Amino acid sequence: MATGKKLNGTLRKFIEKQPVFFVATADQTGRVNVSPKGLDTLRIEDDNRIVWLNLSGSGNETAAHVQATGRMTLMFCAFEGNPMILRVYGQAKTYHPRNAEWAPLVSKFAKMGGSRQVFDLTIDLVQTSCGTGVPEMDLRRSRGEEDLEPYYDELGSDGVKEYWQRRNVETIDGRPTGIFED
Repeated sequence: MATGKKLNGTLRKFIEKQPVFFVATADQTGRVNVSPKGLDTLRIEDDNRIVWLNLSGSGNETAAHVQATGRMTLMFCAFEGNPMILRVYGQAKTYHPRNAEWAPLVSKFAKMGGSRQVFDLTIDLVQTSCGTGVPEMDLRRSRGEEDLEPYYDELGSDGVKEYWQRRNVETIDGRPTGIFED
């Protein structure tokens, strides 16, 4: 196991090769949330900062937890090649389409239906571990490009906001997510 305060070239290359990453957040009380993320939704800004685009989904736990505590962990696993697990710990901020920071941040990504938030993570710890317990697997396809994005594109802007109202206003613990207000 190796730890450090920031990314380096080797770790950056490792992150850029991974088709999926995992996001973990928690409030002071209540449930811990872990979510898989994919598509081309992550950018390494520098060795101390990662931004990622969060697309609409059935829940919105990450936004509420970041709003409450700011704590976030990203985890990357090698599913092919040499084994490795990389965890990136830090403090995150959430930016919504209503925020002034939204436009410059979302412009880093291709336009995607259902774009909901951009999370901006300032790294305070980086940790690697062996990852030999993670199976080797082949990537068959990205379901998001064929299933997720077209669904939200077809809903349109108003339909996405209606979906957020139904599904993304509160966490499973009943806490506000800030989807419509700070």
